[in-house]
Amino acid sequence: MAENSHSVEDVPMEDYHPKGNAAIIDIEDVDLPYEEDILRNPYLVKSWLRYIDHKKDGPINNLIQVYERSLKELPGSYKLWYNYLKLRGKQLRYRSVTDSLYEEVNNAYERSLVFMHKMPRIWIDYCKIMTSQRRVTRTRRLFDRALRSLPITQHHRVWPLYLSFVESLELPETAVRIYRRYLKLEPQQTERYVTYLRKVERLDEAAVRLAGVINDEKFVSVEGKSKFQLWMELCAIITGNPEKVVSLNVDAIIRQGIRRYSDQKGQLWNALADYYVRSGQFERARDIYSEGIESVITVVDFTQIFDRYSQFEESTISAMMEEDCLTPERELDLELRLARFEDLIERRPLLLNAVLLRQNPHNVHEWMKRVDLYEGRPLDVVRTYTEAVTTVDPAQATGNLYQLWVDFGKFYERAGQPEEARSVLERALLEPFRRVDELATVWCEYAELELRLQQYDSALQLMQRATTPTAQRAGYFDQKEPAQSRVFRSLKLWSMYADLEESFGTFKTCKAVYDKIIDLRIATPQIIINYCMFLEESNHFEESFKAYEKGVVLFKWPFVFEIWNTYLVKFIARYGGSKLERARDLFEQCVDGIPAKFAKNVYLLYAKLEEEHGMARHAMAVYERATAAVEKGREQFDMFNIYIRRAAEIYGLSYTREIYQKAIEALGDDFAKDMCVKFADMERKLGEVDRARAIYAYCSQLCDPRAAKDFWDIWKEFEIKHGNEDTVREMLRVKRSVQAIYNTQVNFMTSAMLESAADTTDTQDSMKMLESIVPETPASSKLSKDIMFVRSQEETTKDVIKTVNPDEIDISDSDEDEDGSDGEKETFNITEKEIPKAVFGNIKT
Repeated sequence: MAENSHSVEDVPMEDYHPKGNAAIIDIEDVDLPYEEDILRNPYLVKSWLRYIDHKKDGPINNLIQVYERSLKELPGSYKLWYNYLKLRGKQLRYRSVTDSLYEEVNNAYERSLVFMHKMPRIWIDYCKIMTSQRRVTRTRRLFDRALRSLPITQHHRVWPLYLSFVESLELPETAVRIYRRYLKLEPQQTERYVTYLRKVERLDEAAVRLAGVINDEKFVSVEGKSKFQLWMELCAIITGNPEKVVSLNVDAIIRQGIRRYSDQKGQLWNALADYYVRSGQFERARDIYSEGIESVITVVDFTQIFDRYSQFEESTISAMMEEDCLTPERELDLELRLARFEDLIERRPLLLNAVLLRQNPHNVHEWMKRVDLYEGRPLDVVRTYTEAVTTVDPAQATGNLYQLWVDFGKFYERAGQPEEARSVLERALLEPFRRVDELATVWCEYAELELRLQQYDSALQLMQRATTPTAQRAGYFDQKEPAQSRVFRSLKLWSMYADLEESFGTFKTCKAVYDKIIDLRIATPQIIINYCMFLEESNHFEESFKAYEKGVVLFKWPFVFEIWNTYLVKFIARYGGSKLERARDLFEQCVDGIPAKFAKNVYLLYAKLEEEHGMARHAMAVYERATAAVEKGREQFDMFNIYIRRAAEIYGLSYTREIYQKAIEALGDDFAKDMCVKFADMERKLGEVDRARAIYAYCSQLCDPRAAKDFWDIWKEFEIKHGNEDTVREMLRVKRSVQAIYNTQVNFMTSAMLESAADTTDTQDSMKMLESIVPETPASSKLSKDIMFVRSQEETTKDVIKTVNPDEIDISDSDEDEDGSDGEKETFNITEKEIPKAVFGNIKT
């Protein structure tokens, strides 16, 4: 709508009554130029607008006269009509609707619509004014005239005012008719119509409209609601007001929703039952609850329906119990309701189990739980087992399907019906199990059934049937073939068959079973050992040794260890030294390629054989080979100790020197240190003090004084008992030199760490870092304080040297010397003697 610069917003709103004054034209001197202009150009809008703009600050009557004169000359000018009607509309402010001025304004609008009937702004303003007058019929007709006059492309500007007007009235019939007309133009506004219908309690039509929207696949909610939200809104209407909604089949609608929205089944079933409860059809509501419980497949839906069902039964019982007086018929009805409620509560586990089975009918665990729930009801148990074994698909089964068949057979067995139990297990043998192990378990359980019935021959015959190959042989792990074609290779079956033959068969048949197991190459080390034990118990020792030989050929390390271990022990126990060469060959065959983890026991057994039945030098050779064959570390250390102990017992202590030397060379530093201490102790016992000291000196290179204090205490105690002042000094000198070596290694590591630091770090900061990283040892701290050069006895001690080499060794002739590891002065009870000058070497000045 175009606006001009000649606004009338500031015109004073005075009373204006043109009646009787219309012919009087008050023209002032200042108006003459404008009057002349309009006389010359009476059909020029700009001339009239200039005149109106000139008169806008004057009395409103004069302004209205100018507008009336202009519209008489130019009745088709929208700009003049719009400004004029706007001016007249402002006159209505703060006036009562009964004022006559309203009628004058209405007449002005009516006159304008003669020429401006295609202008929506004029119609809209007129409708607003008419709406404020609360003249229902006249306003309704005005809106209808506007809709008829305006093109359909402009109707969207009128309808909102029209709908707001009819909604404000308490005339639902009129509003409904108008809304129906509106929906023909704007069908997507059905939701607004439904909202209004619910407001005025016309729920039947609201439900019909909402159902139509839901069934319309092309409908798009202007409020952003989904189909599900609209459906739930419809359910709330039809189930909450059954007496008002009569045009729809509520049962069919909600059932359609149940089929469509599977995740809301519980809520929809409850809504349908609630509909019948509100309708007073209680028995029908119970049927709906029961049907819902028996059809849902999720625990959530079941819980919703069951809880609502139980609340419904409880509320009905409570209502009956609150009645003042009950007739006999009502009392009987109450008792029936109580019994029904108790039965519902008791059946809850069964109903829940049924839900889980509907969710997954191949769940074996749930079928087993269902059987347990029917405990004490044999007919229901049999019915459940039968339904389970016919329903569960072996390819989709969750859990062990064979357990279902086995328990079914055991049920008949406990009931004293063995023939029925056999019949069940025979059917189970034909079941297409996914895994061979399941079918093998069924065979074993079948055989155990015969054993419990003391039908031992039948059990053996069953095992023979199970292990007989079928015409269509297949590999054990060939999943394409049925389990019945592969079960003859099941170790579980053959193991049980062997046990039964050992218990009830003959030696020949049992041996044949074990041989067949070995031929099929399905034996385990334990099977081999059991076979050999069986032969040994039957006094067929050579046969048992042959079986051991077959076992060691079948298996490799580490699985063959138990077979070898048992074989060697049994062979030695049987023949001792009578077949020594054969035993040696067995041991050599065993230790060929033996892993270090298993070498110790075999070599010790080998050495024991040589000690008891062979020669000592052969035993020593075996021990020596064992020290190289076992695992490095603790086992090798223990093996050397055994070797040394046996060598000392056989050849004496002097023979062990070479063994000690080999042990020290072969062992790591940690175990070599302990071996050196033992070696030195052995030399001490033999009176070889110098040898022992040399061993301690060699071992000192492996022992950091800060970490291996025990070693240095042992050496110190040795020197105190067997040495003199010179040897003690030498021990302390060695200790400090070793300390210096380890300190140097730490310094190198610290320097590497400092070199990787940032380049911006200055020298002073680097030295601080070095001092913080490397802890100051007691020896170094002592050296930095009071290190002195040792002079001869004729010279006096000079001044203390302040700056010295930190790696220099203090060889002071003082009786007190510091320990390199703890920095504390140690005092020894050693007799003081004069030190020869040659001890000081070239340090004299």
